[in-house]
Amino acid sequence: MELTHELASVLCFFSLLGSAGIGGAGARPQTESLPQPAASQAQEPAKITLQQRADIFMARKDYSDAVDFYSRALRQEASQRTDAAVLWNKLGIAYQQQNYYAAARKAYEKALHFNQSSAEAWNNLGTTYFFAGKYKKSVKYYQHAIALDPNSPSFHVNLGTSYTHVKKYPQAVEEYRVALTLDPTILTEHGANGTVMEPRLVDAEYFFYLAKVFASLGRAPEAVRYLRRAFEEGFDNLKRLDQDPDFLKISKNPEYAALRKNPPAALKE
Repeated sequence: MELTHELASVLCFFSLLGSAGIGGAGARPQTESLPQPAASQAQEPAKITLQQRADIFMARKDYSDAVDFYSRALRQEASQRTDAAVLWNKLGIAYQQQNYYAAARKAYEKALHFNQSSAEAWNNLGTTYFFAGKYKKSVKYYQHAIALDPNSPSFHVNLGTSYTHVKKYPQAVEEYRVALTLDPTILTEHGANGTVMEPRLVDAEYFFYLAKVFASLGRAPEAVRYLRRAFEEGFDNLKRLDQDPDFLKISKNPEYAALRKNPPAALKE
């Protein structure tokens, strides 16, 4: 859970625990004291469920306690639970937050046992193979997730990231482009589903292609940022840069023109 800090956050896990309903946009601060109902009229507070308790622990980043309560929720009604797939997926995320990848993988597989159409579980299962360095294998899980939910930007980012690790940069570019079209902030802010990760590499070619993605979308500031990183990592093919149709789209941008005229020297370790 480390490496490059140029994208969102390093190997960040974004769990969807919205069902817990903690806080939420609808919560409003009290501005005055309200009269209390008579004791006979007072309603008994609703009992919090085991799953909701686990969700609260996840929000607090108390992952061990979250594992405990998700496990207890699953045991409560065993395979009769209609939300078993959701619970197993959440349990997998809780394990994965603690770097227990084998346990996380088993939990995601259990989620798929109960619901083969869980795009989140397919995606999250793919991340366990990514962390194991099995990038080619992770690709097929991300592709399956995308087939089920093509509108999830984080799934496209994950697939693009795996493509970068097998040096399939054009395919990575396309996946990042789709992700940014769906969510313009996906590479700088939290994703929406499952887990989102960032490449475990610092590579001039990678940064060149990432700059190319932003240039293709006309987002010059981000393109310049990543192109500068490409130069710093050793990129020096100005002819290639000048012939690329995506960079031609931003050729009149002052920041880009200045960088193109005076590219930084490669950083030496």
